[in-house]
Amino acid sequence: MLLLWTCLLAATSASALYTSSSGVVDLTAANFNKLVVNSDEVWLVEFYAPWCGHCKNLVPEYQKAAKALRGVVKVGAVNADEEKSLGGQFGIRGFPTIKIFGANKNTPEDFNGARTAEGMVDAALAAAKKKVKVALGGGGSGGSSGSSGSGGNDVVELTDANFDSKVLNSDDMWLVEFYAPWCGHCKNLAPHWEKAAGELKGKIKLGALDATVHTLKAQKYGIQGYPTIKFFRPGKKTDAEEYDGGRTSSDIVTWALDKLAANVPAPEIVQITDPAVFTKNCDASIPLCVVTVLPHIYDCQAKCRDEYLEVLRSLGEKYKQKMWGWLWTQAGDQLALEESLDIGGFGYPALAVVNVKKMKYSLLRGSFSKQGIDEFLRDLSYGRGNTAPVKGAALAEIVSVDAWDGKDAEMPVEEELDLSDVDLDDDAPKDEL
Repeated sequence: MLLLWTCLLAATSASALYTSSSGVVDLTAANFNKLVVNSDEVWLVEFYAPWCGHCKNLVPEYQKAAKALRGVVKVGAVNADEEKSLGGQFGIRGFPTIKIFGANKNTPEDFNGARTAEGMVDAALAAAKKKVKVALGGGGSGGSSGSSGSGGNDVVELTDANFDSKVLNSDDMWLVEFYAPWCGHCKNLAPHWEKAAGELKGKIKLGALDATVHTLKAQKYGIQGYPTIKFFRPGKKTDAEEYDGGRTSSDIVTWALDKLAANVPAPEIVQITDPAVFTKNCDASIPLCVVTVLPHIYDCQAKCRDEYLEVLRSLGEKYKQKMWGWLWTQAGDQLALEESLDIGGFGYPALAVVNVKKMKYSLLRGSFSKQGIDEFLRDLSYGRGNTAPVKGAALAEIVSVDAWDGKDAEMPVEEELDLSDVDLDDDAPKDEL
């Protein structure tokens, strides 16, 4: 009996990184909505796997943060290796992933700061402060970030600590407002900034930095008056451009979309050759990904395949401002993916559009032509069209395959029957041959 009890304890400790006395709440699919989503508390939640070395290294700092935040912010952990439905729901692609469930529980914030107790505590307290401002209405001190309104939660709160990781080192295009809490013009701009952030979500990110607190970045960009708005181009950034548009939400959106059109290249139509390629072009950070399954190269040679790919390239150019991912594979290469998206039952080529964040997809039922796909994508971009949940609430496993070399397939060579060793008897019945 003692041996059995010891084994049970060992199995439990092997599958969970945190004990009941650590201050970290064990979260599962059974209790997550009740404790986190439907609660009033701000939550710091780690998604981990028991075998993950980085997760094990994080344990002492995460426990330290949990103890420091006790009574202020709730701290929990999800064993995503066991709770796969939660991992799929929140687009977990690697371990550990830390998310902050603040004012809007349905769209948690990714924690990208230093993985130290201090870094996690600072981020959790900032989220709690933002939630309080939203509850007060009007955003408290007058900055745009975290204010109430149609797009308040879409304005990213920037600091000296997170500016480089969120803005300068990202591939995203940014508009950043440098403000002062006492500034009247900043308070007037706040609702317009928030509304613009909501309208530009998924295309251009809008942030706000309190220049009276985070003075290092304010000095770096020569901020002399408030509000000052700077534009940061996509990709790695070394400098900023002055915003010279109007101060209404429509002015901001129009100016930003003009910049987007001028700076965004047409997306590459990428063949799915391995899991990394798929994840890079189709994850929760990408609004939608267009997945096409073309006929096998034996059924549709190079000229035929290039014609299909050209249709996709022309549509990628048309919808480039949407910042979607565009992927293709040939029939049979990614059978699990086909099954999860219900592709292939009515022939090839086939096309589906996937929302990884919501784990939903929509299947092209009409003509696989430029016009047919265009109408399908246009309806989706306006929020129309039928959707279905991805089977298993998680993307299918991607297998590694060879990249297409752009050439026709070499047809298999038929082997000739060698009868040299066969003793043929002219008098033998033909059926014995």
